[in-house]
Amino acid sequence: MQRPQFSNDSIYHIYNRGVEKRDTFLAAADYLRFILGLYEFNSDRPALNFGYELNRQSIEVRLQYVQKDRLVDILVFCLMPNHYHLMIKQLQKGGITEFMRKLGTGYTNYFNLKYDRVGPLFQGKFKALSLEREAHFIHLPHYIHCNPLELSMPAWREKIMTPPQVQKALKLLAGYRWSSYLDYIGKKNLPTVAERGFLTECIGKPPEFLRSTREWLKDMSFEFIERLTHE
Repeated sequence: MQRPQFSNDSIYHIYNRGVEKRDTFLAAADYLRFILGLYEFNSDRPALNFGYELNRQSIEVRLQYVQKDRLVDILVFCLMPNHYHLMIKQLQKGGITEFMRKLGTGYTNYFNLKYDRVGPLFQGKFKALSLEREAHFIHLPHYIHCNPLELSMPAWREKIMTPPQVQKALKLLAGYRWSSYLDYIGKKNLPTVAERGFLTECIGKPPEFLRSTREWLKDMSFEFIERLTHE
């Protein structure tokens, strides 16, 4: 897949998976380390030393300082056992490329050291798709946030859900920590990582965002999923 030319103030779907589809997150600390990287590497200055305890509470304390010189706005994120999805807006020229280089290298070095392995962790260069229409900004956040459904409802993409299935899906998503979904629906999880202002204007505040997720699950656009994810 040919990458788009990244430009400032444009928004992109960024994703990648583990080499040979291997799991890239094996423990809660691994998810937290990647999420911390989303914050710490989002600067044109060198990253700070990550030598402190990896738990949600300590990370939230750590993320309270004012972040300057950001390379990108992270609008949406979701981590799965063997892949990740990001919805990113570029702020500086070359910002996405630099941010993803630092994020990928930093997490791979952490993972290889922790699990005594060598070599690439992800499948080559990250994949990127440009978001150009308003519909993309409505559909893609829901698609990204709903990825965890494949862990318990592996056929969720294949057919329209019944009302009981929608309720089950919403309950599953409300229990998944490794995405920006909880913060968008008003349940404080890792609120300082994602810049939620843009999508709040597009989709709505927490009650509207939850309602929009429910409606999206009831009437998913399979054509959209195929066209904008290429997975």
